[in-house]
Amino acid sequence: MTKKEIVKVISEEIGLTQLKTKEIVQKTFDAIVDTLVTDKRIELRNFGVFEVKKRAARKARNPRTGERVDVEEKYVVTFKPGKEMEKRVRDLEEEAAKLKAAAASQPPVSSPPAAAAPPQQTPPPPSAPPSPGTTPGSPQVGSYNNSYPSGTQHTP
Repeated sequence: MTKKEIVKVISEEIGLTQLKTKEIVQKTFDAIVDTLVTDKRIELRNFGVFEVKKRAARKARNPRTGERVDVEEKYVVTFKPGKEMEKRVRDLEEEAAKLKAAAASQPPVSSPPAAAAPPQQTPPPPSAPPSPGTTPGSPQVGSYNNSYPSGTQHTP
């Protein structure tokens, strides 16, 4: 889901214009970022905790060359989901497991016999005009003619 889609859903739910809703959503995101920069942590009840942490310098490996590379220390943003979010995601997993179990216990749906359905006929493709320098009925360059006079055999 994109920010634009979030704005659309919220604006429909609360009855504000998308322009005004976009401004509110953007101000909320800006407040989160500003708080992270100044306080290094923001806790949103029933949602989660964003926190700025320092990742130590380390040795890594370039996956293309296999060469060892020094990676400097840096600040990263971490997120730990709140209890409400974790519960809803866990419920989603349980629901998916139930659906999978129900589908496995159901007998497979049998398709109707092939003879019951009328055969689908497709019209032959339109024939291309003969290439210059060829006579009608003669094989064209690049085509394969597998019709032989009766009584003869083709050996590759």
